[in-house]
Amino acid sequence: MGLGLKLRSINNQGSLSAASVQTQKERDSSGRILEVASRLFREKGYSNISIRDVCRQAGTTPPMIYYYFGSKKGLFNAAVSHKLTVKEFVNKLRERASAGSPRQGIVNFIETYLTSFPEGAFDPGLYMRDTGQLDRDSAERINKELDEIHSVATSLVEAGVKKGNFRTVDASQAADCLIGMLNHVVFQKIHFSRSSDLDVAQGFISDFFFKALR
Repeated sequence: MGLGLKLRSINNQGSLSAASVQTQKERDSSGRILEVASRLFREKGYSNISIRDVCRQAGTTPPMIYYYFGSKKGLFNAAVSHKLTVKEFVNKLRERASAGSPRQGIVNFIETYLTSFPEGAFDPGLYMRDTGQLDRDSAERINKELDEIHSVATSLVEAGVKKGNFRTVDASQAADCLIGMLNHVVFQKIHFSRSSDLDVAQGFISDFFFKALR
């Protein structure tokens, strides 16, 4: 290889390395902004947070936020998407619930729900807009995600009834009862910081629910 080719190769490698470093810096910077914005929106609501509030705590400038996210609304949408992991949660519920018999599926559903619930997912402060109401898109997304969770529980009850493991019941209403009990434990922990023994809660809910289905 001639000297000129060697120099060009070295320069190209240096350019690629510099570009890689720059890309990583951008990821770190945007990630930091998202973490700060998620926390501020969650704590104070959308209407009470300004771009400058985020800048002060993230150690950045308004032009950088506009560069990455376009607007305050764009930042909010990115923060919500960054924070939520409900889709992964639903997929995990489905996977665990499909293992074994309907009864074992319900046991797995209860355990997964109590131990893997995405704690930032349904924090109202993260969704509040200027009106103090849920933004329509956010409300629709939450309803769809809740419906998916409900459908997993409903399918388990239906399968148990079909196999004769459970008495004939309205599977949808049974799923409502199960999820209601689980949400009580989860929301007491998240919103009221009340500690509870998840093993005890899991055992009680399972026993109570199965007795209701005899």
